[in-house]
Amino acid sequence: MKDEVQSTTGAFAPSAEFVSRAHVDASGYEALYARSLSDPEGFWADQAGRLDWVSTPTKIKNTCFDFGAVSIKWYEDGLLNVAYNCVDRHLATRADQTAILFEPDNPEEPAQHITYAQLSDRVNRMANVL
Repeated sequence: MKDEVQSTTGAFAPSAEFVSRAHVDASGYEALYARSLSDPEGFWADQAGRLDWVSTPTKIKNTCFDFGAVSIKWYEDGLLNVAYNCVDRHLATRADQTAILFEPDNPEEPAQHITYAQLSDRVNRMANVL
């Protein structure tokens, strides 16, 4: 952690190694943010493509801010399988990677690194109970 530099706000800058592994850099983030403001429907339609849909949404955003009738709906005609998106789709390429890092309340107990394969097994066991 020697690369970290504390700012005057108490925050720490990420290390160069961490930054090198980021999915987007600062300028890329700014471009994404600008698009989300200038073309929210197109931006969020593109973001929906990051998920595997059972039924792909055609209605991206449906909002009403009228007094007494506020309604905010995203992807309202789409259908997702959350378990598939969170667990199953990662098994082929990331089965042995940590999916969940569990830190127990008791600091005497060790953290648990639960892999995607282990998580899949646990989810399937619970589904069988239900």
